[in-house]
Amino acid sequence: MHVDSTAISQIDYDTQRAKLLVRFASGERYVYVGVPGEVCRSFLEAESKGRFFQLQIRDRYPFNRLDA
Repeated sequence: MHVDSTAISQIDYDTQRAKLLVRFASGERYVYVGVPGEVCRSFLEAESKGRFFQLQIRDRYPFNRLDA
């Protein structure tokens, strides 16, 4: 889902695997594993997606960078 943010352009969530996919404005894509659904919902509802990401997701969940 495209989001209105200067830092993040897209957020997708795989509910069955609890995987959060984030595309940054730079075009880089990452997948974060073990992210609860309620965290994803709060992320989507956050006024500042970049700030929410920094405080609630980055450095809290294992991740992998995806090829472009």
